[in-house]
Amino acid sequence: MRDVLAAAVTTVPPESTQQALGYPSLFLLVLIGALVPVVPTGALVSSAAVVAFHQTAPFSMVLVFVVAAFAAFLGDVALYWLGRRGMRSKNGSRWLAAIRDRAPEDRLAQAQEKLAEHGVAVLVLSRLVPAGRIPVMLACLMAKWPLRRFARGDVPACLAWAATYQLIGVAGGSLFKEPWEGVVAVVVLTVVISVAPGLWRRLRGAPR
Repeated sequence: MRDVLAAAVTTVPPESTQQALGYPSLFLLVLIGALVPVVPTGALVSSAAVVAFHQTAPFSMVLVFVVAAFAAFLGDVALYWLGRRGMRSKNGSRWLAAIRDRAPEDRLAQAQEKLAEHGVAVLVLSRLVPAGRIPVMLACLMAKWPLRRFARGDVPACLAWAATYQLIGVAGGSLFKEPWEGVVAVVVLTVVISVAPGLWRRLRGAPR
């Protein structure tokens, strides 16, 4: 039995291997999640932060933050660029249609109102509010914001988003001794955070 346990331990990849695989995977998944808003990117960042919290390698937490924020920024800018192409096209595009499908009329109207009043600040907050990014992005498209203006506002938005979900991961990593326990906890928490607003809106809109 001891030999079996020893063999199992030796098969665990070292931290260098985990980092070599983990950071590119985090980058690709967050990038895809920004383009196709069905991947729970917040849970990915929090889980990566839990693993980094338990590692001994220096700057692992900083790398998680930089990789997540940069991937989110590239994904947002790419999706906005695709949306602008669809706005200029006579027949639109499937990317623009996907953005519109994920922006309910009431949320879009609210986003347009807030964007007209507060400008870039709404763009920053939209990434911190569950399901708030796409309606605000569509409002920016309909307001004909240039790509450069959107990108300038999206930088602090992605930095604040990455920092928030990384702090959730740090909290989960500090509360649990084993990394997998912290990962499970933060995944459950982030899923609840992302689902709760939608359930609340459905309950409020249900017939009384």
